[in-house]
Amino acid sequence: MKEATGELNVTVITVVAIAAVAALFMMFLYPRIKNNIVNSVNNTGNYKVDKYGNIST
Repeated sequence: MKEATGELNVTVITVVAIAAVAALFMMFLYPRIKNNIVNSVNNTGNYKVDKYGNIST
């Protein structure tokens, strides 16, 4: 039973670590990537993208 509990602990730690990395990505990296995409689309002169991601001509 102790071995199963140890494996469960490792699984929980792994899931929490993956969730933490995903949260950091969503908080810090994703907004920068999204802003770069929006700015590059807006600089083409053909389209405009608002802050919600809607594209207009």
